[in-house]
Amino acid sequence: MAVFQAALLNELEKLYKKKKVLVAILLSLAVIVIGQLVIVGVRSGFGLRGTGSVEFPMLVLSVVVNTILPLFTALVAIDSFSGEFTQNSMRITLTRPVSRFKIYTAKITSIVLFILGALLLLLVFSLLAGFIFNTNSATLDSLGRTVFSYFVSLLPLTVLALAIALLANIFKSGIAVFFVSILTFLALKVLGVLFSQYSSLFLTTQLDWYNLFLVNSFPILKILRQFLIMLGSGIMLFTAGFYIFDKKEF
Repeated sequence: MAVFQAALLNELEKLYKKKKVLVAILLSLAVIVIGQLVIVGVRSGFGLRGTGSVEFPMLVLSVVVNTILPLFTALVAIDSFSGEFTQNSMRITLTRPVSRFKIYTAKITSIVLFILGALLLLLVFSLLAGFIFNTNSATLDSLGRTVFSYFVSLLPLTVLALAIALLANIFKSGIAVFFVSILTFLALKVLGVLFSQYSSLFLTTQLDWYNLFLVNSFPILKILRQFLIMLGSGIMLFTAGFYIFDKKEF
């Protein structure tokens, strides 16, 4: 366990030093600021109510979970694998007395922690913006659903990170991984629209999983089915990614 913790701290330190993390934070905050300015402008100019205190964080989540977070999840995952492959720094990592399984797991864990940190940051600042600029009262139930929605969004984003990590171990070039990831993401978006009856199987549709927790009927069977699909996908992607990583020659 101590060896894994050391490997994880090493990955977190490398992640902390990368500028992409700072850019992701700034862009996320920019979404909150711009979104709130638009809402205030609409409310002032047209006399509309705008969004409530906890409605604004949900609006932010619906935007970033399909745009900024997948993009920076891809960039961070690519950097963690393809970036080190290209710079030959992976050899240095592998010279340490740590198994490849623990190194791979530490890399995935650091990416997941990055996603979690981004979600928490968005949650806190969007809630603050919502309460400051929108005076509509928020119930404890609506606040709890909002917080829970941010946390459950971690699962589909983790599956996305595992898929990109797999691609990063298949293709040597980080640019190739990035463009394949973008094209695959867009293709799945289109397929989710064309074949809506099978949309629950597509990762891009699973990013909106949190919406199932917001409806009053609370479809427990649909939620469980989506959870099992994502869990199974995550296990297969992790296994395939580690297998290729373990067989790679550096």
